[in-house]
Amino acid sequence: MNIQIFGKSKCFDTKKAQRYFKERGVKFQMIDLPTKGFSKGELRSVAQAVGGMENLIDEKAKDQDTVMLIKYLASEDREEKILENPQILKTPVVRNGKQATVGVKPEVWKNWE
Repeated sequence: MNIQIFGKSKCFDTKKAQRYFKERGVKFQMIDLPTKGFSKGELRSVAQAVGGMENLIDEKAKDQDTVMLIKYLASEDREEKILENPQILKTPVVRNGKQATVGVKPEVWKNWE
């Protein structure tokens, strides 16, 4: 298992994901989304695993202007805008190789063990 948690340091759901894996003794890599973000390949891989870019966008993000802009952009421009603005993504994004989840999903993580 190669667990990566993409999240925000002040996000309660990110902390829940970290706690879940710590309690089970599973090592994971924590990536701070606002400072590091996703690489293009990571974003594509995660989007494919969760059923599309739309499922990664947080409708309730503070930056509503960017959320609205991304909704109405052409799909080829959307990816670039998401990479520039990682603060509009739902957290945590938990990745295990080609598999990924968005949000707290212990029922899925259990199957990864």
